[in-house]
Amino acid sequence: MREDFFTLRTVMWDKGKVRMIDQTVLPQRLVYKDYDTWEGVADAIRRMVVRGAPAIGVAAAMGVAVAAQSSKADDKEGLLKDISRAAAGLRATRPTAVNLFWGIDRVVAAARSARGGVDKMVRTVISTAVEMAEEDVETNRRLGKVGEPLIEDGDVVMTQCNAGALATVGYGTALGVIRAAAEAGKCVKVIVNETRPALQGARLTAFELVRDGFHCTLISDTAVGYMMSSGRVDKVIVGADRITKDGHVFNKIGTYQVAVLANRHGVPFYAAAPYSTFDMRRTHDKVVIEERAAEEVFQVRGKRITPKGIAIANPAFDDTPPELISAIVSDKGLIGRPVEDNISSVIR
Repeated sequence: MREDFFTLRTVMWDKGKVRMIDQTVLPQRLVYKDYDTWEGVADAIRRMVVRGAPAIGVAAAMGVAVAAQSSKADDKEGLLKDISRAAAGLRATRPTAVNLFWGIDRVVAAARSARGGVDKMVRTVISTAVEMAEEDVETNRRLGKVGEPLIEDGDVVMTQCNAGALATVGYGTALGVIRAAAEAGKCVKVIVNETRPALQGARLTAFELVRDGFHCTLISDTAVGYMMSSGRVDKVIVGADRITKDGHVFNKIGTYQVAVLANRHGVPFYAAAPYSTFDMRRTHDKVVIEERAAEEVFQVRGKRITPKGIAIANPAFDDTPPELISAIVSDKGLIGRPVEDNISSVIR
């Protein structure tokens, strides 16, 4: 049994700075970047230096911690004002992934409840953010164990985007389930969808799986239907950026069409996410879908591939309704069908 899958940490607190893997240059280079201002962390989240719902939740929390650490305030009211300003700026970076708001809210609440003076409040914010990073890895390992029985020995599993260690602090959600199955001694092969336009599957998921020694096959997004119709996919497992209380899974664009095709061809479709990804206050119609820059579509790695003057739509996420979902894997337990009815009994 392997226990050393992808030991790199995506986000960490290092000597008063936020250190993260620069995912924009993977897989060609493995580079770490350090940030000592909340504005730098916000820019990194916006530009997808760090991405993936759990990872940006922790990164944003550490961004607030950096703001607290660098504040010149000499009283708690002034420090809270600086923290609140950073929190507002970080909240404005990306609208869809609920973990971002969860992470910020948690460290802000820790600051407000801290007893003692300014120094104590700063230490509390930093320790809370660091604690969240450690919790994330353990949460993902628990999630992996919950989902592992869904994967059978010899399965070929398809995944969309990157829901691995790089989307979290470590280990991963959807890839965490696959890793847990391999740790249990099962042979698992993975089909990786390229995931245009940012190619998180081709660049990031493939990087993780090759590094960990998995048998994986990269396909174009347009090959998904063929792979399923020809019987070459046993299961689909994806991550999530937000799961609403009515059972809708918001994940990287393209997930919905994968789910539709899986349903058409009788392939079980699973989503995997920690409790921090569940939005138990909103229904799916209240979620804002992020629209990203047109350049991501008309360019590939900096080279233009379209004629000038063409209109571009670039939604970053889509909504998979609960009737297409076989089950949702969480660290709190497995949420089976009907997922819209069973969520509240597992996520409390």
